[in-house]
Amino acid sequence: MGGFGLCGIPESLIGALRATGKDNFVAVSNNAGVDDFGLGLLLQGRQIRRMVSSYVGENKEFERQYLSGELEVELTPQGTLAERLRAGGAGVPAFYTPTAFGTVIQEGGFPIKYKQGTDEVEIASEARETRSFDGRDYVMERAITGDFALVKAWKADTRGNLVFRGTANNFNADMAKAGRVTIAEVEEVVQPGELDPAQIHVPGIYVHRVIKAEQCEKRIERRTVAAGGDDSIASKALAGSRGRIVKRVAKEF
Repeated sequence: MGGFGLCGIPESLIGALRATGKDNFVAVSNNAGVDDFGLGLLLQGRQIRRMVSSYVGENKEFERQYLSGELEVELTPQGTLAERLRAGGAGVPAFYTPTAFGTVIQEGGFPIKYKQGTDEVEIASEARETRSFDGRDYVMERAITGDFALVKAWKADTRGNLVFRGTANNFNADMAKAGRVTIAEVEEVVQPGELDPAQIHVPGIYVHRVIKAEQCEKRIERRTVAAGGDDSIASKALAGSRGRIVKRVAKEF
């Protein structure tokens, strides 16, 4: 499932998937949206068995199901997740990355699933294979492919060539190439030849179905506004824990 947070997610396809009532899905996505939008809707309906993602994000139901043993969660570093998908689409079965070496991701034992109602681990992650190259240690990561890839694009022609807009491209292009059957939800469908070939992000050879979105709500996860002049904006930006992080980073540099 393409997108980042609530940006660039195939909301119409998610709604259609929810309406089928099907369950036991293994969903691969950067995160699960929020409680009442995006993949959060499928979590509400108990339609997802396992999430492969980078973080829990703003979804409290995601967190609750995981900690209560109702959901399997395979956490993957964000850049590693993107590369696992890119490798899957390129036909590369595995690759080595220095990310996560020496952590629980590499060593194994991360709790993928708890026994319901307890803090006992029912399913734990396996240790990763490691190798050294030029004096640096690396972790082997397997590529990801999916039976279906659901992506959101701005424009498509009737041959399936896709164009994304701005940050809505996050994960969508990699997802589109990693699916055995790729279904693209788009805001606008044009005829072949109307798209500038230099602007096409995913060629139609990867895309099997195109549908025009019924709605494009484009929610914002957490709207933040600032009042006053530049000084007020700066003070707001440096308030609280984020301010402490910024100051610490400045000291490190």
